[in-house]
Amino acid sequence: MKSILVKEPGGPEKMELVEVPTPSPGPKQALVRIAASGVNFIDIYFRIGLYKADLPITLGNEAAGTVEAVGSEVTEVAPGDRVAYAMARGSYAEYAAVPAAQLVKIPDHVDFQTAAAAMLQGMTAHYLTHSTWPLKSGDTCLVHAAAGGAGGLIVQMAKMLGARVFGTVSTPEKAAIAREHGVDEAILYTQQDFEVEVKRLTGGRGVDVVYDSVGKTTFDKSLSSLRPRGLVALFGQSSGPVPPFDPSILNAKGSLFLTRPSLGHYVVTREELLWRAGDVLNWLDSGKLKLRIDRTYPLADVAMAHRDLESRKTAGKLLLTVT
Repeated sequence: MKSILVKEPGGPEKMELVEVPTPSPGPKQALVRIAASGVNFIDIYFRIGLYKADLPITLGNEAAGTVEAVGSEVTEVAPGDRVAYAMARGSYAEYAAVPAAQLVKIPDHVDFQTAAAAMLQGMTAHYLTHSTWPLKSGDTCLVHAAAGGAGGLIVQMAKMLGARVFGTVSTPEKAAIAREHGVDEAILYTQQDFEVEVKRLTGGRGVDVVYDSVGKTTFDKSLSSLRPRGLVALFGQSSGPVPPFDPSILNAKGSLFLTRPSLGHYVVTREELLWRAGDVLNWLDSGKLKLRIDRTYPLADVAMAHRDLESRKTAGKLLLTVT
């Protein structure tokens, strides 16, 4: 089978399209013939060595496709099932052996590309809005990169829960996309100081929660945009990692809370996985949730996909189409 392999950390050119043996599923695994694979910042973090893994590695942390075969102890899925998954690395390939407990069945009216695009960012948006800071009617939140794949889904779920939502974007075009997602106010951080705008929009109070996937360039002002005892959920670092800081700043700015969550800790059990993935896929099936797929690429063009994502000029999900 064809697979993308990284033999040493580095730039997009370090990803090689190679022929490797098709894996066989272990006792608790299913072999999935991949139709589409999501492209995410976590893949970049593994590629450059920010996240550690034994080399060589195959990137890709989410996909959708068809079960080809199952191991002897598998009860969750069967050959022929249309499935999707996240948080099992190795989806930049034609086939992947995936723990069956991590697979979810795709509703009939949801296609492979939509399912692949929804898993990681959709469940991330779900845990952030439903668990990390369970939003309720009347809450206020700030969403960075509100026109992006994860940001757009966070905005939509926050509005479902009755929150007032502010979103940062870089261009007027992305502001229009963020408004389509449902933001109450789109803040152009290239022209406006988002901290000043948030304080103005909340009458000086600040928001209850900031969902920050950007990291280094936004972190300090994210903290300053909170009301006392508010929370920053730092779930990414597209601009780079946040430098070390003195925790007493959380006290000085209002007894603030800070968390650095990841999806794996919010789908610890299969029941929790099925809740989050089920909500996301069923909302897509019913039209309650809208997904924006910005661009698709053949597997051989994975380097271009990474460059486009790193440029932060995209607005929505990037996918690799595999079969």
